[in-house]
Amino acid sequence: MASNTIKPQKSQQNRSTPRLQIASLLLRRGVAAAVEVSMAIASGLIPYGIGLYIHSGSPAELVPLNPVLASAEAAIAKTLALPRRPENQQQVPPLTNLFWWGALITPAVVITWQLYLLGTTGQTTPKNWLNIRVVTIQGTSPGLIRAGFREIVGRWGLPLGIAYLIWRYAGVFPNLGILLGLSGIFVISETATLLFSSQLRSLHDRLAGTFVIDAFGKVPGFAQQPKRNFPHTRPISIVEVQTNQTNFDDDTEADNFDAAETTSSPQEKVTTIVLTTSETEAPKLHLWRWMRQHPGTTLLIVALSAMASVLGTFVGTQIYIQTQANQREFNEQKDKLFLALVRQLSSTPSYETDQRQGAILALARLEDSRAAPLLVDLLAQEDNPFLIETIQQALVSIGNSALPSLQRLNQSLNKDLEVLQKQGTEAEQETTAFRLVATQKAIAKLLALDNQVSTAANLSKTHLGTLNLGAAKFSLILDQSDLSGINFRGANLTQASFQESRFYGVGADKRWGTFDDELADLSGADLTRANLAGADLRNVLLNRSSLLRANLRRADLSSVRAIAANFSSASLLGANLQQAILENASFTGADLAETDFSAADLQQAHFGQVSAVDSQFEGANLTASNWERANLTAANFHHAHLNQADLSFATLKGANLSNSHLENASLRYANLSATDLRGANLAGANFQGVSFFTRRETNSEQFLQAAPIANSTAKIKGVNFAQVKNLDSQQIDFICRQGGIHPQCF
Repeated sequence: MASNTIKPQKSQQNRSTPRLQIASLLLRRGVAAAVEVSMAIASGLIPYGIGLYIHSGSPAELVPLNPVLASAEAAIAKTLALPRRPENQQQVPPLTNLFWWGALITPAVVITWQLYLLGTTGQTTPKNWLNIRVVTIQGTSPGLIRAGFREIVGRWGLPLGIAYLIWRYAGVFPNLGILLGLSGIFVISETATLLFSSQLRSLHDRLAGTFVIDAFGKVPGFAQQPKRNFPHTRPISIVEVQTNQTNFDDDTEADNFDAAETTSSPQEKVTTIVLTTSETEAPKLHLWRWMRQHPGTTLLIVALSAMASVLGTFVGTQIYIQTQANQREFNEQKDKLFLALVRQLSSTPSYETDQRQGAILALARLEDSRAAPLLVDLLAQEDNPFLIETIQQALVSIGNSALPSLQRLNQSLNKDLEVLQKQGTEAEQETTAFRLVATQKAIAKLLALDNQVSTAANLSKTHLGTLNLGAAKFSLILDQSDLSGINFRGANLTQASFQESRFYGVGADKRWGTFDDELADLSGADLTRANLAGADLRNVLLNRSSLLRANLRRADLSSVRAIAANFSSASLLGANLQQAILENASFTGADLAETDFSAADLQQAHFGQVSAVDSQFEGANLTASNWERANLTAANFHHAHLNQADLSFATLKGANLSNSHLENASLRYANLSATDLRGANLAGANFQGVSFFTRRETNSEQFLQAAPIANSTAKIKGVNFAQVKNLDSQQIDFICRQGGIHPQCF
């Protein structure tokens, strides 16, 4: 019988309250959501982690990162403002490519499959485990479109989209921690909207028109609600059906939106609440019926629409035709002028410099894409120094579009000059040098002009170094310039001056440390004797670059990547190289006083005869590095990894080697006076001839017996010397007296 208020009969044997049922359903829903998210994340993290592990230790030959993976990585990094990966790091083992493909595809497969299950059965795998189901108002499964809208738009898209917009434009970008926090807050808040619904419907359920119920059809607390109409549905009638049947068919229960309770009668009388929809529908508006009822109005609308359409098409066509005609006429005039200037240049004798100069400058002002290549070709053939200078000025006035042509000519002239210096005449050498200097000056002026050179400018293998050949002289000076994002790979920049210049800049988002940061590439560049004092070289690529005798005082090279770079005899006084990657780099004879190498990777680096007074190497990886005869007075090696390092004849007066790793290191004849070795691991280290303190000078034959100078003894209390090699009796005696640990100490 139909009723507006449901009055189920309470059983004497089953006293479970609606609140307990609601709590159970809410708990299962929360657990199911957590498992669903964990499944999606784990399906991506597991193959990604395996690929990362293979990448870190695989001996296989590296191959380029798959283009699809590179594009996906770039999109993710740009969206989340992650640091960009340099182009020369896009090399991975083949198996890494395979597993990272899995990390990209597997989450999509898992999510798609779970959405399919949700749409067709109303249950994802975790929901099935926990006996909860998503249904429509009719009690049926939601279907693929409704399920996708519920999850992609309502449940995740809306809260995460709002969180991202706030993060992106509220001044906290690019802090990922805040983004994660905002995302969690909005996802939880969206889910918590169910607490304000009598049917326990979250916002995404209301948007999709769905309900979350017990898999057996029980709706905790819903049976006590009066009859009501649900949004976006037809009116609903609540029908109370009483039956003596004790066993229900599972399929019937799964398809009905009901609530049942049992009684204590012998026949187990069951009351089932079934929601049915009314047959009455709101009247619908039929366009065809309205048109038949109003033929005059319909005809007028059609006629006006046709006239407006024809008139709009005619006017638009005329505008388009006139615009194209004007453009063609303009291009024809430009072509005529261009051809006239070309004929003038080709017909004017070389000695009439004024006419040729006017034609050259007119070509530069023409704003024609053919002008720069033509002027560059003309420069390659010109012998008159005055006209060479004019062409150079014209190319500068053209702007950045002339850079590619200038770069190609620069490379060609540099090769020609190398050949002519071996077998050419002095006149040929000087003419070629004049042309080369013209390209160098033009490029330098474009680089310095308002610092507006495109960040994609390619100056790889360009000769911009000092040139001094007869009257042809050039020296690159770009102090306090913005050179971020420019490709100088393999370029000749010898003796160039870049004082306080910037090679690292922010991108369009105006934030540091994000994907669109502009990084200069100086890999393989020759920067011999270059002046980079105070330059900003953060994150820049310097792999295999030569900085022999370069001036890098107070320069910021933090996080720079300079594998196998040559810093020999360079001055790095007070430079910042924190977290730099300097594997196999050479610093032989360099001035490293007060330089900060904290947490840097310096495996197999060469530091022979360096002066590193008061330098910081805290937490640095210096495995197998070479420090022969280095001056490391007061240097800080706290927690540094010096395994297998060669510190023979090094001066370590007052150095801090506490908690450092010196396993199998060689300290032969090193000076460790006043050095702090407490907590260091010295297993297998070679201490042959090591001096633990500074002795007073004496002319006595008993020099070795002289007393040490006060406060010059090494701090070795509690240090274990049991596995140290080549200790003599005097060293062991000193160790025992100073509180060190050795088997011969009693």
